[in-house]
Amino acid sequence: MKKKGLNTDKTALIMALQSMLHYEAFETQEEICHALRKKGFEVTQVTISRLMNKLGAIKMNENQRMVYRLPVEMISVTADNALTKLVLNITHNEMLIVIRVTPGAAQLVARLLDQRPSLGILGTIAGDDTILVVPEKVAKISQLVKEVSTLLLGE
Repeated sequence: MKKKGLNTDKTALIMALQSMLHYEAFETQEEICHALRKKGFEVTQVTISRLMNKLGAIKMNENQRMVYRLPVEMISVTADNALTKLVLNITHNEMLIVIRVTPGAAQLVARLLDQRPSLGILGTIAGDDTILVVPEKVAKISQLVKEVSTLLLGE
């Protein structure tokens, strides 16, 4: 039985959840439940957990806080949107480049690099907090490291 004034429309709930995870920072699922209840949705933490799993929501470091966000596969990535704060270190061994990032940020940063074909990157492999960058030409790795550092660190 629907309680008066509460919204039980699953599509509307999913859309509200997606919007909230895009624009607001939540550290816990209980915070999300509370915010959705304020918007008139009848939800439990279990419901939110299932929906977030279905949407592929992840926890990531944002301003020194671990917050829930949606996966970024569908978001256009630029270096101007605070991704540079996620990069901890860039090193290389004359053949490959290794980029260390905050936990959960590797795929996001790798996507930024993949969207720049002019850099001369053959490909990237992203784990949770480490990215392996394969240059198109090993002979130009020093130049590539400088360009990647400029892009990601502003150096």
